[in-house]
Amino acid sequence: MEATLNSLTLEMVDLLQTQLDRWRTDDSIGAVFIDAAGEKAFCAGGDVQALQASAVEPPGGPCEYAETFFTREYRMNYTLHTFPKPLICWGHGIVMGGGLGVMAGCSHRVVTERTRIAMPEVTIALFPDVGGSWFLNHMPGNAGEFLALTGASINAADAIYTGIADRFVTSEHKEAVIAALAAQNYTPDAEANHALVKHTLRPFAQLSEGALPDGQVEPHMAAINTLCDGDSVHHIVDNITGLDTEDPWLAKARDSLSHGSKFAARWIHRQLWETRHASLKEVFQSEIQLATHVVRNPEFAEGVRALLIDKDRNPNWQYPSSRDVPDAVLDGFFVAPWPENPLADLD
Repeated sequence: MEATLNSLTLEMVDLLQTQLDRWRTDDSIGAVFIDAAGEKAFCAGGDVQALQASAVEPPGGPCEYAETFFTREYRMNYTLHTFPKPLICWGHGIVMGGGLGVMAGCSHRVVTERTRIAMPEVTIALFPDVGGSWFLNHMPGNAGEFLALTGASINAADAIYTGIADRFVTSEHKEAVIAALAAQNYTPDAEANHALVKHTLRPFAQLSEGALPDGQVEPHMAAINTLCDGDSVHHIVDNITGLDTEDPWLAKARDSLSHGSKFAARWIHRQLWETRHASLKEVFQSEIQLATHVVRNPEFAEGVRALLIDKDRNPNWQYPSSRDVPDAVLDGFFVAPWPENPLADLD
């Protein structure tokens, strides 16, 4: 699986959902450790090429495979977030898209010196889903909106600062961490087991403190807050794409939004605003609504084609600027496309 950077497939989603449902009520399971094959990536996201193939087959939708995938994936994400037992995620290597959804939903999220996280959905005309509307809105200041609009890459220090990771442990300690967790005496008391996992991970985090890399988000918070302090999404996009800087991290973020879909920038901004006070359940119900509209629109298929299939990196976006997107078209993305939300039964 490492050759595809552990892309998340529908089969993997279903397998994980089945196991979580079993483990929830299995008294012999005290905690769950989620890891990935290989050293390069935890998971670089969903299988977007399969989603793109589904999106182009029936123009305008419905896109059966893509919509089924998102529905089951978000249900699995919600299961992770609400799982009563400790879920320890070893977030080593590349963590993007669907992989970040898995990691973010775990209760004990460990990152390493090689962790690289990004939400580059604006470059393929998607949006930071899998609960992104939840954890991005809970980040300090305007960090969540900036990362969502630019797809900027962040590391372990940034993950801890923004609240999407809990512990930094260098990868050399992995086997010792697993052995220590496996050696604990878990009980049917989930709260006590959570405390036990925290206690077990703490000394490894203390041993690793000196290796924590320098972050990018916290040192740039003043700039991030200023750039995202616009009277409208258009002003925010203008601020970021017009940024004159020699700072390599900010420059790369600027260029990603500049080359990305301005249509996507509109729905990303709107989604974060719409869900700023939403519950976790409401977040996933909102995300499946937007994802359904996105995959039924040709913008997404074109973004994946240009970046991941033909790799010409020259997408033919529908709208050259955020101001060119008709408000009525955008409004349609925030109206239910079906009589009943497929995630209406989340509890």
